[in-house]
Amino acid sequence: MSDERKINEISKNEQLDLFRVDDKGKKLTTNQGLKMAEDEFSLKAGERGPTLMEDFHFREKVTHFDHERIPERVVHARGFAAHGVFQVYESMQKYTMAKFLQNPTATTPVFVRFSTVVGSRGSAETVRDVRGFATKFYTEEGVFDLVANNMPVFFIQDGIKFPDIVHAIKPEPDNEMPQASSAHDTYWDFVANNQESAHMTMWLMSDRAIPRSFRMMEGFGVNTFRFVNSAGRAYFVKFHWKPALGVHSLVWDEAQKISGKDPDFHRRDLWENIEKGNYPEFELGVQIIDDEDEFKYDFDILDATKLWPEEVVPVTLIGKLTLNRNVDNVFAETEQVAFHPGHVVPGIDFTNDPLLQGRLFSYTDTQLIRLGGPNFHEIPINRPICPFHNNQRDGYHRQTINVGKVSYHKNSLAGNTPRPASVAEGGYVHYQEKVEGKKIRARSESFKDHFSQATLFWNSMSKAEKKHIIEAFSFELGKVKSQSVKQQIVDMFANVSLELAKTFAKSIGAISPKSGGSNITKSSPALSQENTKKKPDTRKVAVIITNGFNGPDIRFILDSLKKTGVQPEVISENLGTIKGSDGTQLKVDHTFLTTHSVLFDAVYIVRGSSVNKRFNKDAGLFVYEAFSHYKPIGATHEGKKWLETDEMGQGKGVVLDNEPQRFVTEFVKAIAGHRHWQRQL
Repeated sequence: MSDERKINEISKNEQLDLFRVDDKGKKLTTNQGLKMAEDEFSLKAGERGPTLMEDFHFREKVTHFDHERIPERVVHARGFAAHGVFQVYESMQKYTMAKFLQNPTATTPVFVRFSTVVGSRGSAETVRDVRGFATKFYTEEGVFDLVANNMPVFFIQDGIKFPDIVHAIKPEPDNEMPQASSAHDTYWDFVANNQESAHMTMWLMSDRAIPRSFRMMEGFGVNTFRFVNSAGRAYFVKFHWKPALGVHSLVWDEAQKISGKDPDFHRRDLWENIEKGNYPEFELGVQIIDDEDEFKYDFDILDATKLWPEEVVPVTLIGKLTLNRNVDNVFAETEQVAFHPGHVVPGIDFTNDPLLQGRLFSYTDTQLIRLGGPNFHEIPINRPICPFHNNQRDGYHRQTINVGKVSYHKNSLAGNTPRPASVAEGGYVHYQEKVEGKKIRARSESFKDHFSQATLFWNSMSKAEKKHIIEAFSFELGKVKSQSVKQQIVDMFANVSLELAKTFAKSIGAISPKSGGSNITKSSPALSQENTKKKPDTRKVAVIITNGFNGPDIRFILDSLKKTGVQPEVISENLGTIKGSDGTQLKVDHTFLTTHSVLFDAVYIVRGSSVNKRFNKDAGLFVYEAFSHYKPIGATHEGKKWLETDEMGQGKGVVLDNEPQRFVTEFVKAIAGHRHWQRQL
């Protein structure tokens, strides 16, 4: 069997195995396979003489190093990824002929890349930003890329404006500041003068912009696509990813501190949980609208600044994605993966969504400049698992060795092959939508409502979420230097909510609006994180403890917490081990110097009999910060006595109990609650 045929007929994991190289225990060679006897010294004319031009090994080594970096993505540069599998729950043949959505017993390999949008590759991961959620399905019919975000809408309605929003939100060109942030003049000037951004800006100022982890955020396809079934009937569709752990976020002060304490916080969380076997799971959901109902709603279903409210168009869960393997090499996989919304399979098609239409042009162009030429599909991570045959040839980095004379269509020398496939043979046919009209640069009147869904979003928020949005506007606009831009934003968002605009106007020193408001009273419960799943699984709990603890009780509590899926980690003064009063030993995972409360979801205070002033000070700061971020706090034994003397002991979400089983039950409930917003400092 030829190498070409072999690589096209094996699974994605087996295919990647052909490209994996483990250098351990091997002899050093050049890239041509020549074994080298020396790698410490360049070839010289004498021990102290000049390096010679003939030193081919030095030149190859340094030249490769000089070219190791490829241009980073303009957006979504900071990303991390993992492998997994997708399995549909039941056949979707009523709506689509896509084969990977037909057989509930079959699995489809996938590769998922999460990312921030604005920052460069070296930026922190917990900044306020949109998150990318791009999934590559390696189906038997070819690659399908679902290029999604963690917000269901976008800043603009037409792809021609994409360079404008990116230029505006990126660091300002005169001083290249601020990095990975929208808190500056040009972004807010863009919003004020491109009011279609109102809805997306509400999402960006919400808790959705600072997710707790990649594992706890939704994904949305944003654009409107089509399903097409085998009879040729079409349906409008939007794609959703629903996380099994629910949708949870950080608080802003915590997010800023994590950026300094651990700028790799999100990728570390994903990597460590996959390594531990805590495989992240997401359910694929679809919203489907019949073709004849295109104009049934009070919003244009092709407008990317609008969502389809789930109470109006329900989400049907059709399958599960499980991420079960980390990458072997970040550059080869995560950095070189190339997504494109135009990578579709039979049964999935496009609509006239003008943002989608622009994306269909842009993505190929981006990959050409980043990955050095037209053969980026041959990079192992991008290569489909099914055979591919066409008359494309040559170009930078070509790996396929095509045999034979013929590289054109039509031909007789090769029996007119490769030839197009019929629909019955799995050939892709575009949906035959009737299109007519004058050539015009314009936008439909149905796209001109920029505020009603922004108000819907505001109405749907809980009291705590509204408070966070107000604080986000106050922070971001507090960084804006132009008083004119500040005032424009206040006046603009008075159209969304007079309460919102008046509150942050006072914070930023702008004139409070005297008119405005909205008559929209509808809300959508699905938009509030208060209504999400609340589970304790994989939550990290800091256990603050020192020598002299109650061994039997603490061992029972820690073991019980682990059984619920909670991940306790021991924090004490020094690394090594600590001993309980009965000789029980615990391994210390962190010291107060090497970790921080913002890196944990909850705190369990045990203390012990051997406590000094330094421990009390460090523990006090640790616990108080967790408390101020509304996290669950638990305490038993000496920890309970200590906390009872402090005002924190009376707060909501604080569990104080020396009876081990009762403590575990109540503390796990508090952990599942994520944050306890009722708490007043």
